[in-house]
Amino acid sequence: MGTTIRPEVSAQNPYWIERHRYYELKHFCLQYPIWKKAYAALDGLSKRPEDLSIFVTHHACSDPTAKCAISKAYYSERMDLVNRIAEKADPELARYILLGVTEGWAYDALKTRFGIPCSKDTYYDRYRRFFWLLNKERP
Repeated sequence: MGTTIRPEVSAQNPYWIERHRYYELKHFCLQYPIWKKAYAALDGLSKRPEDLSIFVTHHACSDPTAKCAISKAYYSERMDLVNRIAEKADPELARYILLGVTEGWAYDALKTRFGIPCSKDTYYDRYRRFFWLLNKERP
């Protein structure tokens, strides 16, 4: 029987955030693999301008190189934010927190596959701390 993290913890918990805000942040983090793929695909040299339209987020500029650079910065900022907050939540568990928040890995899977060096309670405490810190950092 697996334990699922509830979308809302007790208001007495120091890492409490509103349920819908938690879901918003969770779905933000689950886009990480998409950002990573898009960032890698944007090399700006071997692509035709029409090919870049899949990944480019800003259309105000007519220069394909600038569009590529702006899009790479967009994806990079988001990936850096998630990485930085995972490090802030717990430097020793950042790798596992990152897998949990960006790919949806549960504690049991992390324990079996990677041998996470902490208890389930500790992991989920840091998991909640991650979203609490992200909530403060991302308006």
